[in-house]
Amino acid sequence: MLVVDDEPLIRSGLRALIDAEPDLTVVGEAADGAEVVPLVRRLRPDVVLMDVRMPGIDGIQATTAILDSVPEPPSIVVITTFEHDDHVYGALRAGATGFLLKRCQPEELAQAIRIAARGESLLFPAAIRRLAAPHRASRPQVELTEREAEILRLVARGMSNGEIAAELFIGVQTVKTHVGNVLAKLGARDRTQAVVFAYESGFISVSDSR
Repeated sequence: MLVVDDEPLIRSGLRALIDAEPDLTVVGEAADGAEVVPLVRRLRPDVVLMDVRMPGIDGIQATTAILDSVPEPPSIVVITTFEHDDHVYGALRAGATGFLLKRCQPEELAQAIRIAARGESLLFPAAIRRLAAPHRASRPQVELTEREAEILRLVARGMSNGEIAAELFIGVQTVKTHVGNVLAKLGARDRTQAVVFAYESGFISVSDSR
């Protein structure tokens, strides 16, 4: 785990919380987005906990730099004070796995890190829906099959592959295949980016994801 925040007190607090978990370890810290790529290349963390607002290179730029320049990049979870923040949305568009509020509980922080370390997305459907609302129709629609469209709508509701399989009475591996096809067609890195794309293209309406 690499912790990135321009405030030393927040960095030390996050380190203390994370290192208190028996299966989690902080391998490094950064105070600015400019330091992140070299540290990721050297330390190879599984997850980067990234402050979204920093002077100089912010969390959006740092997220883009990691995903564009680091082979097999880590999962990136952005942390923010404000849930309704265009910076958070920009980081999700750039490829961040998800986001956390700085006021979250310690157990929520630890669980989010574990989810990200497994390569899974942190999907908060209601929050993403609100963040995406001002950006609707900013991307063209992509043609999906009926089954792919159905699965994307269920992904946008925050359902896991197992839950989708149970909902549609199909195998989990079949769901994984469809999700992979959806990501490829949308040019999305993960489920979070796919959901962002679906809202922006107007493919999913507010009522679809409730």
